[in-house]
Amino acid sequence: MRSLSICMVSDFFYPAMGGVESHLYNNSQCLMQRGHKVVIITHAHGSRRGVRYLAGGLKVYYIPAMIIYSNASLPTFFCTFPIFRQIFIREQVDIVHGHQAFSTFCHEAILHARSMGLKTVFTDHSLLGFGDASGIFINKLLKFTLSDVHHAICVSHTSKENTVLRAALDPQQVSVIPNAIIAEQFEPDPGARDPGWITIVVLSRLVYRKGIDLLVAAVPRVCAKYPRVRFLIGGDGPKRIDLEQMREQHMLQDRVELLGSVRAEDVRKVLVRGDIFLNTSLTEAFCIAIVEAASCGLLVVSTKVGGVPEVLPRYMITFAGPEEDEI
Repeated sequence: MRSLSICMVSDFFYPAMGGVESHLYNNSQCLMQRGHKVVIITHAHGSRRGVRYLAGGLKVYYIPAMIIYSNASLPTFFCTFPIFRQIFIREQVDIVHGHQAFSTFCHEAILHARSMGLKTVFTDHSLLGFGDASGIFINKLLKFTLSDVHHAICVSHTSKENTVLRAALDPQQVSVIPNAIIAEQFEPDPGARDPGWITIVVLSRLVYRKGIDLLVAAVPRVCAKYPRVRFLIGGDGPKRIDLEQMREQHMLQDRVELLGSVRAEDVRKVLVRGDIFLNTSLTEAFCIAIVEAASCGLLVVSTKVGGVPEVLPRYMITFAGPEEDEI
């Protein structure tokens, strides 16, 4: 197999945390182990800008950009062309691989790469609707960007159906490759659990589409009904204030622990402290978090939405509807 130079592009990468970020990092590491050269382009995070090297010699370009919402950069389309072109030429890139429909850098990199005659691949990690304003805008942008892409990848069959409809793609041009984890990094540790409590773990971005409003409504009811239950909630986002207000209002400071943002290397340490993993997402293409939780030996409870039913065998997960009473 010929060694290729591959450029991964997305607004979503470390030090920010999430499924796309970990997928991008692990995918790059695996490609390098197979003999390919990989570089990553993302936007700057605070003082982290310029060129950085991660484990295994993974080269990352942190490009200064204005962030507008949920870690996505301001769309400029042609203003990024000079720096993207310089990186593509300097690294002798063969393939540009963009990740996530919400990523401005992803769309712009694919557009510029095609103008330079490079091969392009797009991976979609999310589901989007067709009736809301943001969904309509992203779908139009996606249709424009992917009109000349060489191949697209989705993380579930539900995600493939969604992307094919949104971007008007030929289904033969779209592959389904589920996400995966390295099981050795998520081994159970029964000794880490507190036998005096039933601990429910939540690890998620604290945003609306992750169902945090459902979580806010369900936590006080569960705590009132089951006195030996406590919650361990990791993650950050605009909905964190709602969780803090709920905890104060119901005086649950001793039973609801808010961990804030959890680093990738600490995810297992949080998971093994729990008995149950709860996912309350309103929409989800895959949800790598439930795979990590199941690998750590937790019972998984999740809303039955999007591609989640495709992820785990039925005996490893319990489903609930995206409603307060069912949660």
